[in-house]
Amino acid sequence: MSRPVVVKALWGAAVLVLVAGCSSGGTEDRPGTAPPTSVSATATGSASSSAASSAAAPSGGRVAVTGTLTEGLRSPWGLAELPGGNLLVSSRDERTITRVDGRTGAKTSLGEVPGVVPGGEGGLMGLAVRDGWVYAYLTAESDNRIVRMRYGGADGDRLGVPQPVLTGIPKGIVHNGGRIAFGPDGMLYAGTGETGRTGLAQDRDSLGGKILRMTPEGKPAPGNPFAGSVVYSYGHRNVQGIAWDAEGRLWAAEFGQNTWDELNLVERGKNYGWPEVEGRAGEARFVDPVAQWPTSEASPSGIAYARGAIWMAGLRGERLWRVPLSGVERSGDPEAFLTQEYGRLRTVLAGGGGRLWLVTSETDTRGTPGPGDDRILRLEVS
Repeated sequence: MSRPVVVKALWGAAVLVLVAGCSSGGTEDRPGTAPPTSVSATATGSASSSAASSAAAPSGGRVAVTGTLTEGLRSPWGLAELPGGNLLVSSRDERTITRVDGRTGAKTSLGEVPGVVPGGEGGLMGLAVRDGWVYAYLTAESDNRIVRMRYGGADGDRLGVPQPVLTGIPKGIVHNGGRIAFGPDGMLYAGTGETGRTGLAQDRDSLGGKILRMTPEGKPAPGNPFAGSVVYSYGHRNVQGIAWDAEGRLWAAEFGQNTWDELNLVERGKNYGWPEVEGRAGEARFVDPVAQWPTSEASPSGIAYARGAIWMAGLRGERLWRVPLSGVERSGDPEAFLTQEYGRLRTVLAGGGGRLWLVTSETDTRGTPGPGDDRILRLEVS
């Protein structure tokens, strides 16, 4: 069941948003935060009014929601595609992984992942699949960590015992990061948060507030910028979206504090400024974001690349953003789709050929669940 469309008047021009984060004292969506008085870019487009409709914007971007793959999910967070087209989805709070048939939407529980300790923004989060392994980013008793479990073959629909890949990532009630993905280079990347301890982001000896790059076994990847370290970039507040474009460049969506959320082009060894700066600073020591948005319209989580653009799922913003790319610059203004139609949006995953999977997030204790929540939507984009 789609939600009724509510088109809100955005102060000033219709504004854009991206990766909002929680305030220093509290929640991921920053309730009660007053909007800033200026914006960085305009957003255009209109939301579709039904699950079979589409929306278009003047620059040519288009989204068609072609249906609901499955529904009735509880606190879904991570999403990964298996060979053959079926999906795995994690439940942050219930500590489970579910297989979803990519054609029929039928769900098969693979059970709980041992060692997960949910709480606040922590729990069972990002998923990735590689060579018969399922990788998971999770909050344990003492830390955040990445584990991997055998899946398939003689084990059928049972996951193997979790094996640690990387441990010692700082944990907190907030800012746990959690997104993992394999890059075009075959290395495993992870976005982490600084857990509300802002100093961790600039501490290159800490794994908090970083983007990490490692081998599938969890060792520092060849070519990493800091000898013997899995740290790839630093100065991040809370990275929850990572994706690569057609040229193999890494993009990351990042929660800001009270003013700006960011889309960053991530480069080896670079410093992205937190907590010294939020948003664009124009200082040589730090890399400015390619795009930034007021936090009141964002809290984006997962991102994906398809059809020449980055697509971002917005939590507090409750919309899907399209950011067209050309080189390291935007090739047009970002566009908003599905505004408030499906509630909070947690994860977006590219499925090839202009197809996206979009996961809602109304049952994460911060939404307003309706019948059928949460769900995985099928989208076609151009």
